[in-house]
Amino acid sequence: MQKTDSTFLAMLEQKCPRCHQGPLFSTSAFNLSRFADMPEACPVCGQRYEPEPGFYWGAMYITFAFSTGIMLVVGFLVYFLLNDPDTWVYVTAVAFFAVILTPLSLRYSRTLMLYLFGGVRYQPDRANGTGRATTAS
Repeated sequence: MQKTDSTFLAMLEQKCPRCHQGPLFSTSAFNLSRFADMPEACPVCGQRYEPEPGFYWGAMYITFAFSTGIMLVVGFLVYFLLNDPDTWVYVTAVAFFAVILTPLSLRYSRTLMLYLFGGVRYQPDRANGTGRATTAS
C-alpha cells in the first residue's frame, strides 16, 4: 500500500484518515450491489471507521449537495450544448447522470464525513503498524 502525506490526496483516494494507507471501502465503486460496504476498521492501523452508531446519517446532507451540484451542472450543459431542448431532455439527462454517479457521490460523502467530522487526524507513525489502536482518536 502506498502512503501519501497529503490529506487531500488521501481523501480523493478514499484512504484511512489516520494512516492514509488503508482503504475506506471493501469493494470497487463499480460493484453495484456492495459499493457502500466499509470494513469495520482500517486493516493497516486499526482505526474504526464508524466513530459512533448512525455516524453516516449526516453524510446524506453531503450527498444531497453533491446531487444538487450534479443536477445544476448537467442542466447547464444541456442548455448550452443542446440549445435549450425540450423539458424531457433535461429530465432524462439529469436523471441519468444522477443515477450513474450515485455510487461515487455516496462514497465521497462518507469519506468527507469521516475526514471532517470523525475526529481523526493524520498520524504518520500509525502507518508502520506500530499502533493497532481501535479508538476514534
